[in-house]
Parts: sequence; C-alpha cells; structure tokens
Amino acid sequence: MGTAHHRRKRPAEIRRALLDNAMQIAVDQGLGAVTVQAVAAASGVTKGGLLHHFPSKQALIDAVFLDLLDRFSEDLEERMRDDPVAPGRMTRAYLSSVLDLGADGGPTAALSILMLADAPLRQRWADWTEALVSRHRATDDSVDLTLVRLAADGIWLSDLGAVPVPQREKLLARLQSMASGTHEGG
Repeated sequence: MGTAHHRRKRPAEIRRALLDNAMQIAVDQGLGAVTVQAVAAASGVTKGGLLHHFPSKQALIDAVFLDLLDRFSEDLEERMRDDPVAPGRMTRAYLSSVLDLGADGGPTAALSILMLADAPLRQRWADWTEALVSRHRATDDSVDLTLVRLAADGIWLSDLGAVPVPQREKLLARLQSMASGTHEGG
C-alpha cells in the first residue's frame, strides 16, 4: 500500500488567514472585490477550502464583521480597565479607540466598510452599540457623552474617506474634555 501525501491541517490558521485577507481586500479594494476566488487566492487555499470554513461569501463577510466587532470590543474593554475614573469611562475608551484606529486602513476601516455596505450588518452594529450603552448607562448616560460618541463616529467616517478633518486636534481635545466632564461652554 502506497503512502499518501498528508497535508498538515491547520484549520485555525487557515480560518484566521481567510478572515484577515477578506478584511484587507475590503479595505484595499472595496467590499465588491471580496469574492470567494480572491480571498481563497490571497489565503493560499482553494475555493473549496474556503467554502469548508465559510459556506458562502455572505457567511465569510458576516464572520469578518463579527471578528472585527470582537476585536473592537476587546480594545474597548482594555481601555476601560486602564481608566480609573468611572464617569464617562466607556465613552473615553470609545473615543480613543475609534480615533486611534480610524485612519489606519485596518480593522476599524474594514468594520466601517462592512457596515456601510450591508444593512443587516448596520443593524448588528446598532444592536451592539445599544447593548454597550445599556451596560454602561450608570456611568455614560448623558447628552454630552452621547454627543462625544456620535462626534467620534463622524470623525471615524471622515477618516475612512481620507477627508481631512479641519482642526482635528482641537476637536479631539474638546471631545476628550467633554468625556472627562471638564468641558467649558463656547
């Protein structure tokens, strides 16, 4: 009996490569360029190999979105753990996370692209955001803090299109002061 060639299986590594390559293609070329063939080729697997992990392009896109959302959530949690001041903690973490990652062309940009292009993903984002705000209602439920989060979203979206934000540093300083409760009118 001959010895068959056995390829070492690395399902977790292959799945990670598929997610990362799909995300990068979405950032670099747009969501329309995320095809089964393109992601499989970029990941060094066959289309069948991709379909083994994700039964359809939509399943892949959904998985990329959930992976990015998990990464974003982990970043927020880490930032909140590092902030000793409870009032506004979640909003400050959200602001710094969005603004640190928004213009890098990486995970946060991919999250934006996926949300903007897919109505069910926008709904998942809205549900995730509402759950986040609900969990932190005791420390982050004010008009000023809501305004800070919405402004952060606006800056994030303007970064996505590489639109320069006038007075970005002043805006950031103002939003940080609002989230710290040190905002003075004007």
